[in-house]
Amino acid sequence: MKLSLISAGFLLLAAPLWAQVPPLPQELPRLMPDDLFRRNIGTTAQMDAQFPPHHIIGNVYYVGTETLASFLITTAAGHILVNTDYERNVGTIKDSVEKLGFDFGDIAFIIGSHEHADHMEGDALAKQLSGAQVIAVAEQVPGLRAITPGGKPHPIDRIVADGDVIELGGTKLTAHLTPGHTDGCTSWEFDVVEDGTLHKVLIIGSLGVNPNYQLWNNPQNPGIVEQYRQSYATLRAIPADVPLGSHPAMYRMNEKYPHLGTTPNPFIDPTGYLYEIALNEQAMTLRLQEQRQEQREEQREATAQ
Repeated sequence: MKLSLISAGFLLLAAPLWAQVPPLPQELPRLMPDDLFRRNIGTTAQMDAQFPPHHIIGNVYYVGTETLASFLITTAAGHILVNTDYERNVGTIKDSVEKLGFDFGDIAFIIGSHEHADHMEGDALAKQLSGAQVIAVAEQVPGLRAITPGGKPHPIDRIVADGDVIELGGTKLTAHLTPGHTDGCTSWEFDVVEDGTLHKVLIIGSLGVNPNYQLWNNPQNPGIVEQYRQSYATLRAIPADVPLGSHPAMYRMNEKYPHLGTTPNPFIDPTGYLYEIALNEQAMTLRLQEQRQEQREEQREATAQ
């Protein structure tokens, strides 16, 4: 499989005339959005099961569950926690942080990938346990306000915008708004150094089309397809070589984890980064084609009556 050809083919899909759905490339497995959704979410047991906490690269560590990703970015000035997951997962995340030798109370900032409960519901409890500031991207705020586990209001201490930089202890994270999955879906970019080499980490917010999403002629969000298209283009423009994501399957954590400690670091995977984008864009286009065809058939049946 030649990803350079795949990427070139998918750039055509970003054309403004998205209603004229172009043919799909043949190099990718033909997965639908529902396939990727099941791959990412897993079972309830997997959402709750602690995955062995581990060092990924530089100052980045994994502290999430088997299917809900959480990351700890450490600095001398405190730490950044990315994704608190469901509130019921916070205790597991805290235990993982401590197993790695860090103090949960040293977390200074809490940020998230997007305003769904399985990624940011635990913000209030994590803030209570750590004293950290909860930082949200502006487009995440309406959705976060509706996430109130046990009636607790969702804490938001600071609001940032697309392109803003969060800095702590010399680590700088840039917020890239990558909407479609949600209006506030955000991917976080930052640099790390390992063995004297600079690497670009990108924690992808989400690229997925959930099973209930309406792409074709969506009256509530007429621009949803263009949101996805622009997000794919935004991500392709970031030269990430360490792709991570809000679900571990998005960067094949299970395949890479057994090879930790080998050279090169298995999490250095620029080819896998482009592949994941292409796979999700194809799935989105397949669902778009499906929904367009269904609507045309419904219109033909209505006319025939």
